Amino acid sequence: MDSYNFKEIEPKWQNVWDKGNFYRASEDASKEKHYVLEMFPYPSGVLHMGHVRNYAIGDVIARYKRACGYNVLHPIGWDSFGLPAENAAIKHHVSPQVWTKKNIQIMKEQFKSLGFSYDWSREITSSSPNYYAHEQQIFLDFFKKGLAYQKEAWVNWDPEENTVLANEQVVDGRGWRSGVPVERRLLSQWFLKITSFAEELLENLKKLPNWPERVKVMQENWIGKSHGALIQFPIVKAEKLSIKDLEVFTTCPHTIFGASFIAVSPDHPLSHELSKESKKIASLIEKFHTQGVDQATQDMVEKEGVFTGYYAQHPFLKERQLPIYIANFVIMDYGTGVVFACPAHDERDFDFAIKYDLPIVPVIESPEQADNQKILEKTAAYTGNGVLINSEFLNDLNVEKAKEEAINQFEKLKLGKRKTFYRLRDWGVSRQRYWGCPIPIIHCPKCGPVPVPDEDLPILLPENVSLDKPGNPLDHCQEWINVNCPKCSEPSQRETDTFDTFFESSWYFLRFCSPHDKNAPFDRKQVDYWMSVDDYVGGIEHAVLHLLYARFFTKALKECGYIENSEPFKKLLTQGMVCHHTYQDKNGTWLYPEEVKRIKGDSYVKISDDSPVMVGRSEKMSKSKNNVVDPSVITSEYGVDTARLFSLSDTPPDRNLDWSEEGVQGAWRYINRLWRLVNQSIQLINKNPNSNVECLELTKKTHKYIADITYNFDRSHFNKVLANIRELTNEIQKHVSSGSIDPKALKHAIETLVIVVAPFTPHLASELWEKLGHSSFLDTIPWPKTDKNLIQEEIITLAIQVNGKLRGTLDIKKDAAKEIVTDRALNMDTVQKALSGNKPKKVVLIPNRVVNVVV
Repeated sequence: MDSYNFKEIEPKWQNVWDKGNFYRASEDASKEKHYVLEMFPYPSGVLHMGHVRNYAIGDVIARYKRACGYNVLHPIGWDSFGLPAENAAIKHHVSPQVWTKKNIQIMKEQFKSLGFSYDWSREITSSSPNYYAHEQQIFLDFFKKGLAYQKEAWVNWDPEENTVLANEQVVDGRGWRSGVPVERRLLSQWFLKITSFAEELLENLKKLPNWPERVKVMQENWIGKSHGALIQFPIVKAEKLSIKDLEVFTTCPHTIFGASFIAVSPDHPLSHELSKESKKIASLIEKFHTQGVDQATQDMVEKEGVFTGYYAQHPFLKERQLPIYIANFVIMDYGTGVVFACPAHDERDFDFAIKYDLPIVPVIESPEQADNQKILEKTAAYTGNGVLINSEFLNDLNVEKAKEEAINQFEKLKLGKRKTFYRLRDWGVSRQRYWGCPIPIIHCPKCGPVPVPDEDLPILLPENVSLDKPGNPLDHCQEWINVNCPKCSEPSQRETDTFDTFFESSWYFLRFCSPHDKNAPFDRKQVDYWMSVDDYVGGIEHAVLHLLYARFFTKALKECGYIENSEPFKKLLTQGMVCHHTYQDKNGTWLYPEEVKRIKGDSYVKISDDSPVMVGRSEKMSKSKNNVVDPSVITSEYGVDTARLFSLSDTPPDRNLDWSEEGVQGAWRYINRLWRLVNQSIQLINKNPNSNVECLELTKKTHKYIADITYNFDRSHFNKVLANIRELTNEIQKHVSSGSIDPKALKHAIETLVIVVAPFTPHLASELWEKLGHSSFLDTIPWPKTDKNLIQEEIITLAIQVNGKLRGTLDIKKDAAKEIVTDRALNMDTVQKALSGNKPKKVVLIPNRVVNVVV
């Protein structure tokens, strides 16, 4: 009785749940559904504490909602395509299929050992033909609808992984996985037309009140809606050029009188035309192509350019001609690939103008003289608001009015027009790797790109592939590549690019609704019942990539007639990371937590030789710094429920959690305390079954905590729920220790405690429920309801006196604070009349009985 024996109890209940199919879901029109989903895990084969926290959050929600009477769908699967598996297969000399299947088997056992309440009958694997066959069909439907297309485009090329990266996968100019600087390459790529839904993606964010605001802001910024003007700049003396005008999109038309040069992207047609005669321009273009294609990369590089020898005519000032430069900070992917530069009010333009000694003309006067002085001294640009100067008809207008007036004038003189642009670019889904879903297209010399006929789907990956040759392994599979055209029967070739793995994770939540459907990606009726996902749990790092793509996919599938939903996830919970201190020895080598020990305070030494250890700050657990903790270290010593409880105890789920041995031990102590309290309570209840002692106080407190716990559960404040549960534990302990026991009140309180702690510690709670004498399983027991009559605050009536004479009565909450009682009493009309404007000398309060005001 003294200690919770998790080594016997936890496997016992996992076996019960598994054999009884407790968490298998099916459609039930008589019950309200609740779809709980954690983001698709990649089967790395190793579970870390971040996994435990993320999937424990989802499991707690699922278990709570089941107890509340919802028909809960809580599925699991594997996001199993991708370059990491391909690289691991090369390293270990096995096929990606073998490597992936082995990792799935390992992680599946790890997930089951943590007691997660998944419906394993719906398990899906994205690298299985049963999954990606339907994905190919979706792509072809997108193709027929004009939502998928192929074109030559400049792309981010990761030279280490030998594949294309989307702009979102480039972080500070480097590949998001490899960490090496990306390059630019011109390749024929497949794209999905996400830009067709830019406005809808933006506007629908307003319909997602249960999404974190910062995620919505990140998506707004990525979509990047900009209002401005499209302006024509004629090129002076352009007789020898094929291009006579430069078209510029600007969000700052009001700064047109501060324009001092035109900057053209190295990828602009004008640049390529001029590079044939200019080695300087050709060299700049070549250097430019060693940079990534995303705007963030261009903003970071040192500004460089080459004067073309040509000028553009200023639209309003006939005497001003603007020199045209090829500049490395302008990209083709936004606007038109050409900008007019106003160095006084743009940092990039300012840096370029300083370097090449170009005019800097201020046209916005700041309210702060210091800002204006910096422009005049050419030390900084001013990018804030103010009043227009040096701008003819725009002078003395504020920025917003000047923008509007400038556009009006452009349109009036037919020099430009009002225009809205989006930063969002179409999603390039082509990847030059083997371990991905084959793109179902055949390239015919006569017919062009031809969709694979439905009857020939799925296009399976070839199995006997050499992965040790440079480039895309599929390019070397001649037997697989060479086919006849479905239209004309001429010799043709398969598309050898495979899909970006975000393609798989953009619709998997729909497949979970009917994972065994062989004829379609999903069953419409079942999708209509289960979708949208009610609680979606995952990391903030997916705010732009995965979440934006999944939202686009949902809208595209709706347009293709697959579904009615336009948004996939009703509520989003972005869990914080699990953090741990870092440790280094005297040589700077990163040490694992189990390699060090604390001797006193913050002093640590290396276990192997007692040498001093340098302790770094607490940061996200990372294999690169060895500050990771294997969950099995906790579960083998303290049990699964301890790991689950610790991961959710002290910190709100959307904030980072600092791992600590003390925190784990604290969770373990509470579990054993709860174990002893319930067993002690059982003995007391059995010993005094017919006791006449009544304890309304314990019953009232129990219902108060039911209300508090339910309130916090509904808001996903799990750390507050656990604080409430500990308070209820203390309350029960107080009554148990008093020796005066009301068996009914105690039984009700202790059963309530077991039910409400169950989502966090399901093994412990199930065992305690059985010990309480119940033949029914705890998973079938409904969530306790609050008796509102028992939690209403008790109201009492106080006698209010002035100099001992009754002046009225006051109804107020029992045991109200003296300050509250005094304030209410002194503001009574009868008391104010008796005081006649005098201030009381003192106020005497006899708690819950009388207030006497002495004048």
